[in-house]
Amino acid sequence: MIAGVSWAWWAGFHAVVAALLVADSWLPGHRRESRHAQAFIWIGTAGVALAAVAFACWIAVAMGRQTALEFVAGYTIEASLSVDNLFVFLILFEGFRIGRQRQHTALLWGIWGAFVLRAVFIAAGVTLLRRFEWVAWIFGLLLLYAAWRLVRSGSPRSAIPAWIGRFQPAKGSLIPVIIAVEITDVLFATDSIPAVLSVTHNPFVAYTSNVAAILGLRSLYFGLAVMLERFRGLHYGLAAILAFAALKMLAARWVAVPVTLSLAVIGGILAVCAAVTAVSERMSKPEN
Repeated sequence: MIAGVSWAWWAGFHAVVAALLVADSWLPGHRRESRHAQAFIWIGTAGVALAAVAFACWIAVAMGRQTALEFVAGYTIEASLSVDNLFVFLILFEGFRIGRQRQHTALLWGIWGAFVLRAVFIAAGVTLLRRFEWVAWIFGLLLLYAAWRLVRSGSPRSAIPAWIGRFQPAKGSLIPVIIAVEITDVLFATDSIPAVLSVTHNPFVAYTSNVAAILGLRSLYFGLAVMLERFRGLHYGLAAILAFAALKMLAARWVAVPVTLSLAVIGGILAVCAAVTAVSERMSKPEN
């Protein structure tokens, strides 16, 4: 048993993750010269999303509906708050002058490091929340500060370290790039992990939802990176999600917010962002 969950669950989950990473890494090598490159990207992304849905159903059968809803909520929060990582990775790779083919390799190694770091963060966070109730207040205030910072800066790009543009890796080396990716992921994890812990204190659910969301974003990176540039008001939506998670943590002692309500609020915020983008694009089109 690991964190109250059978080791077979942990092993099975990581086996599926490894298989998906291998499949996703294999596809780029076969689609570089293909006219259907984008189609392969979206197929891979859909495959990862379906795997997450299947895992949620598995949790519902084995652990109960409430635990499955916590997984879905954690997945949605992590995916929503980690979307801005795509902006940062784009600029990191541009700053290091890394080509498209080598970006796959850098992200592959970077994602394994992200799994380890997030496991440590989640284990520490869950332990602190269980032993010291006042830690939830610290996490809540941290999330409120992150929301304020996001609104004030107006862009997720503000999280990029200033030294990136002045430092170049040795020819052929990806180590500095991978380190930069890990540092960036840690910066964003300080926001997203407390938000995930606001909906679940189950280490297995928190970790697997994090990993599933990160895996999906890596698969989505090359297909969605260009589209994200047109997603208006994204930082306001992300700030609203952070603020909602913060208020949940700060009021947890007096108000119990159902997971279904959390999902509804998060989904509503994202829907508003999508609607604003659609309306803005329609209004910006010149009339014939």
